[in-house]
Amino acid sequence: MAETLTHGVLVEVEGLGLLLRGNSGAGKSELAIELLSRGHKLIADDAVEWHVGDNNRLIGRCPALLSGFVEVRGLGILDARALYGDSAVIEQTALDLVIDLDRRDEPSAEERLGGRRGRFVLLGQTVPEISLPQRLGHNLAVLVEAACRDHKLRLAGYCADQVLVERQLRCLESNL
Repeated sequence: MAETLTHGVLVEVEGLGLLLRGNSGAGKSELAIELLSRGHKLIADDAVEWHVGDNNRLIGRCPALLSGFVEVRGLGILDARALYGDSAVIEQTALDLVIDLDRRDEPSAEERLGGRRGRFVLLGQTVPEISLPQRLGHNLAVLVEAACRDHKLRLAGYCADQVLVERQLRCLESNL
């Protein structure tokens, strides 16, 4: 079985396995702590072990030595189990979505409608990826929760940007 190790934070949000990616110091661990405080689950901070499981899904887990610990700049090492309870840390999860904490500020017109969406490829498996810009005043935990809920809607066939464009086209056609 092929395995690999990547940098990032793996959490479970809204029942989805979510990998937070970004440069060192981007705020991934701080975001994980905020998500934990909102009732979500931690799998791994900083290093994630991956393998391909049933149905060709990527499965992520924490290296045993680091399990349950989070390193937050300014606070040091935190024990997520001691802070939030045993249920705040789970052993593994399948990867459903990747959030890249991107530092670009201004989205293009197309990105304003459909978001900064792409694909993350690991061990031959492809997972949807969203890049979120980091700006002062943004509550990234709320944006991540919304991204997860939107991802579930998209999996069910509902895309808000497409619905809005179709609504605008109908309005234009009725005014002709």
